[in-house]
Amino acid sequence: MFVFAKKADLAQHLTQIGTTKKTIGLVPTMGALHQGHLSLLSKSCSENQITVISIFVNPTQFNNAEDLEKYPRHVDLDIEKVRTVSEDIIIFAPTVDDIYEGNTTSSPFEYDGLEFQMEGAHRPGHFDGVGTIVKKLFEIVMPTNAYFGEKDFQQLQIVKKLVEKYHIPVTVVGCPIHREANGLAMSSRNERLSTEAREEASLIYKILLEAKQKFSTQSANEVSDYVIRTFAKHPAFQLEYFEIADEATLITAKRKSSDKKYRGFIAVYINNIRLIDNIALN
Repeated sequence: MFVFAKKADLAQHLTQIGTTKKTIGLVPTMGALHQGHLSLLSKSCSENQITVISIFVNPTQFNNAEDLEKYPRHVDLDIEKVRTVSEDIIIFAPTVDDIYEGNTTSSPFEYDGLEFQMEGAHRPGHFDGVGTIVKKLFEIVMPTNAYFGEKDFQQLQIVKKLVEKYHIPVTVVGCPIHREANGLAMSSRNERLSTEAREEASLIYKILLEAKQKFSTQSANEVSDYVIRTFAKHPAFQLEYFEIADEATLITAKRKSSDKKYRGFIAVYINNIRLIDNIALN
């Protein structure tokens, strides 16, 4: 297994193994790997001749310094988890200085309005940071395919728009959300939850399932009101937002249209730990 901490060393290795005639899959992560990440790796390995995983906590996509500081980091354990999928996966675990070359700032990006919805509205600058690191990784690895989980569905749409607007020759592949046995969407942040909070957090998916059921017979506003009222009854949670949005534009739905796909998006705090999730509604 090859592990690289410098982008120059990774680029040299990829050149040496002759990647111009091979397909490359890239799985960008911030580490603290879980089964969802490993499923992305498995899919990449099955569809490409070479798979690269990046493990990098990107500081420019955090607008909360405490969240950045507390984000779980354990690269050695992550490497062992990658090994369970395949010994042939290439690991890229760079430092901040190697990626940003002493200038740890993000570049501005426009995503045709996708960046102003939900996460963008509540985390200013977040998607500039996402665009900055993803574009850098694409330039370093030059993948054929890149794999992202649908738990961060807005991010998935943002990356697809990035590829489209900047004419980057990569296919962005969205992969299903992996959930824990109680329905909680797998996330690296789940590690910060106590056992009790982790079980309580199963409420998020239960309410999303209820919202999906109600969406078939009720208006978007009625479903949103239901979610808000339900969380208000559970003081352990602080609901930041629940939005029903058009999957393509991410614009909040005012009224339902039969020719559009809708998704419910949620961000909620439990014990000051922020969790996000989403569900297809039709």
